[in-house]
Amino acid sequence: MFANTPKPPYYAVIFTNQRAATDPEGYGLTAERMVELAAQQPGFLGVESVRGADGFGITVSYWESEAAIAGWKAHAEHQIARENGRGRWYRAFTTRVAKVERAYSFDTERLDTSTAPSEESSQQ
Repeated sequence: MFANTPKPPYYAVIFTNQRAATDPEGYGLTAERMVELAAQQPGFLGVESVRGADGFGITVSYWESEAAIAGWKAHAEHQIARENGRGRWYRAFTTRVAKVERAYSFDTERLDTSTAPSEESSQQ
């Protein structure tokens, strides 16, 4: 599912990770809880997440500002989940924070050939 983000600028936190083979049930429950909790945080815009059969995953969360990201990072329950991630659920991970300055999209479900593409969807 695609996150419904506003016009840029906004921020993306890109979390790439390799799961360890431990506690899959606890991980799944915590991952669901983190999405639920993040959605309640000021400045949260959305999230997209995928995981391969080999345990490699990418989660991108979108935020209005760096202050909103810092608020999420400081959230007590999120801090506990991060510690569990380091100690139990991940073999390795990398977090990157990026400012989104342009965004483009294409959706065949919404394609209307009677109108010209918008500037946002046709920029290169």
